[in-house]
Amino acid sequence: MDKYYWISRLLVLAVVGSVFGCSKPADDGKIPVTTKSDEARKEYMLGRDLTDHFQVHEANSHFDNAIAADTGFAMAYLLRANGAASTTEFLGHLGKAVSHAGAASEGERLMILAADAASTGNAPKRKELLDKLVAAYPKDERAHELLAGYYSTQQDYPNAVEHYKAATEIAPAYSSVYNSLGYTYRAMEKYPEAEQAFKKYTELVPGDPNPYDSYAELLLKEGKFDQSIENYKLALAKDPNFFSSKGGIAVNHLYMGKPDQAAAELQAMLASARDENERGQARLGLIVLNLDGGKSAMALQYIDSGYVESEKRNDLIDMAQALDFKGVVLEEAGKYADAKELYDREMKMIEASNLSAERKEPFVRGNHYHEAVLATAAKKMSDAKAHAAEFEKMANVRPTPGRQKAIHELYGRIALGAKEYDKTIEELQKSNLEDPYNLYRLALAYSGKGDAAKAREYCAKAAHFYPLIDVGYAFIRLKAEKMLSGMKS
Repeated sequence: MDKYYWISRLLVLAVVGSVFGCSKPADDGKIPVTTKSDEARKEYMLGRDLTDHFQVHEANSHFDNAIAADTGFAMAYLLRANGAASTTEFLGHLGKAVSHAGAASEGERLMILAADAASTGNAPKRKELLDKLVAAYPKDERAHELLAGYYSTQQDYPNAVEHYKAATEIAPAYSSVYNSLGYTYRAMEKYPEAEQAFKKYTELVPGDPNPYDSYAELLLKEGKFDQSIENYKLALAKDPNFFSSKGGIAVNHLYMGKPDQAAAELQAMLASARDENERGQARLGLIVLNLDGGKSAMALQYIDSGYVESEKRNDLIDMAQALDFKGVVLEEAGKYADAKELYDREMKMIEASNLSAERKEPFVRGNHYHEAVLATAAKKMSDAKAHAAEFEKMANVRPTPGRQKAIHELYGRIALGAKEYDKTIEELQKSNLEDPYNLYRLALAYSGKGDAAKAREYCAKAAHFYPLIDVGYAFIRLKAEKMLSGMKS
């Protein structure tokens, strides 16, 4: 979402990391690996295998070795971006991959350019490149997985399932695709199918931690907290350093009403983090924990600590994203003037930078979103609608389902601020309903309209959303639970 753009790099990295996993060495009909060095190939394959098993920290050194042995190894740069500690480092490795793509195979070139398109939010270009990839390599499971990943990010889950299944038919033992398939079914609320996919994943790689971690997240979503913790512990028994499972245990404790236990888990994560990526994960968990408990001042301190780390690296993008995040927290706390000050500071930083217009665009677009929300809070509805129109205009330069949903969300928020409940419902029903905050907004709108049954329905969905880590959910979880409790009584 644009309003949380500061974490968008994590979403890009998650896509890159999941889809560029290891399969068997190149075979007839498969995308080849292009390098002039046998040593580089060996190191790359080791790193790619670790990436496929979600051991990104361990993979980094192998990709570094591959690049040292062949400084023109385009795919090594691309996969090294997956373990980058910052946005600037990520874009640096991605840029190197793009610059060397001409010397790679056609399949690798398409993969690299598709990843570059994803990093700039150019979804139409990304799809065009991935369609070409599948057409050129219809027998390559990774090509289908990539296209499925695109559809998944667009919330086009039926098409995502189609291509994930195609990958399993091509390579039944290709384990990571079952993980992606399980998450897709989970997003579709097809929980039995998701469980079946995760069980198949476990059968294929029973010694890996990630199958247990993924199944634990499904159990978390279903509100089966004790069972979820048990499976996270199984993952940690396979690999004590499997970082996401530590966070999963903490989140379960939070939803079970044990915030002190959750805090202890997250503090231990922060202390044991091996790199900035892991420190960032732990900090985000602590931010969410404190926001959930209404401790915005403490949450802001953790955002500030991340800002300081970014400043040490002179990472302008991460610094700007941290300012944006702080602004959202202050905005949510009703400190609109302070939020405005941070958004203005963010924009000055971006405008003065040497970033390309393409890299600046999400910040400019996002600022119109923020300005619309601030104007709505100040009851300046004409200003709010003017900024929303600018946001819509920019979003429609490269229209995607996600951007369309964001447009409807913004107009829905403006309508809610004006107490235009029918308009609110009309707009929010077209927004991202995988965002629990939008479910809560719908509950408020139905309540304002006097439709108690619908208000209760959406309030329950919001209160019992149970994601792994979600900033929006942290803002509304306890509010939704309180509202739901009042409705029941």
